[in-house]
Amino acid sequence: MVPFIEQLLNWYAENARDLPWRGLADPYAIWVSEIMLQQTRVETVIPYFERWMERFPDIRVLAEASQQDVLNLWEGLGYYSRVRNLHRAAQIVVDQHHGELPADVQSLKSLPGIGSYTAAAIASIVFGLNEAALDGNIRRVLACLFDVSEPLGSSEGERRLWDLAREHLPPGQAEEYNQALMELGATICTPRAPKCDLCPVSEICKARQLGVQAQRPVRKKKAGIPHHTVTAAVIHRNGHVLIAQRPEGGLLGGMWEFPGGKTEPGETLKACLKREICEELGVDIEVGEPLGIFQHAYTHFRITLHAFRSTLLAGEPQLLDHTDIYWARPSELSDYPMGKIDRQIADLLTVQI
Repeated sequence: MVPFIEQLLNWYAENARDLPWRGLADPYAIWVSEIMLQQTRVETVIPYFERWMERFPDIRVLAEASQQDVLNLWEGLGYYSRVRNLHRAAQIVVDQHHGELPADVQSLKSLPGIGSYTAAAIASIVFGLNEAALDGNIRRVLACLFDVSEPLGSSEGERRLWDLAREHLPPGQAEEYNQALMELGATICTPRAPKCDLCPVSEICKARQLGVQAQRPVRKKKAGIPHHTVTAAVIHRNGHVLIAQRPEGGLLGGMWEFPGGKTEPGETLKACLKREICEELGVDIEVGEPLGIFQHAYTHFRITLHAFRSTLLAGEPQLLDHTDIYWARPSELSDYPMGKIDRQIADLLTVQI
């Protein structure tokens, strides 16, 4: 074994955090944790994981659950395509694999939402296969240790990082190796202010030797993040408000919202909202008083949303741009999974009405 790998594994054995999914032999639990941990901090994931495993303790229970129940439990964790893929994959595992998660990388990668990293992580952690994994933490650690100057996301950079991960994997210890690298990246070799003095393998870190650890990994320059001004209508009728379910496959697919949309150049907020409601629901509304202004940042864009109380002028809402619509009492809104801003609006209505 390469000496620095032995040092790394010894450090991990002594310093690994006590996480609710660590040490479990259940492939399903490890799978759920890995999906939740994608682009999400451990501290955020822990309570979601614990609630999830209590509500959906195995693959068959998840496969039989309704999409609304699944989205409800995931609400607030974000990146909702993850949970839709997890739900579909569970149904495939039950139908095609007798309810057992497959134990080889290629079969794992054939399931919705499981890519190269997640497949390798499950294969190594649960099934003990000699598979190297490569997530954001491991990329950062390897880029520092070996002074990888190729940018993240480039074909050259990805090839070199995968080669390094595989080259140093100790046979029979892939589980500990992958998790040790992840742990080092999460707790010591962090994106900001890395704790080099505490690093168990700092003496072989080429980036530190060159004084460029703050510049590793090299990242491609990002384009400016666009900002959109958006409107939403809280349409009232007889003590109820109208909510609509977003179509599958798009942003926040399957979630419920207060309908509306983006402003066009030169368009006023109220004109935008009247146009959007006509296009989406086939009805005309009277836009009333403002309810609130809400900010949110998605992965590739930011929005400022203006919500207005509104009333129908004529006609009945139609399913022109949504999967379903429902007139809900404010007390019922908590039963319908929503994105962050729509939930803020719903919570405001619950207090005000």
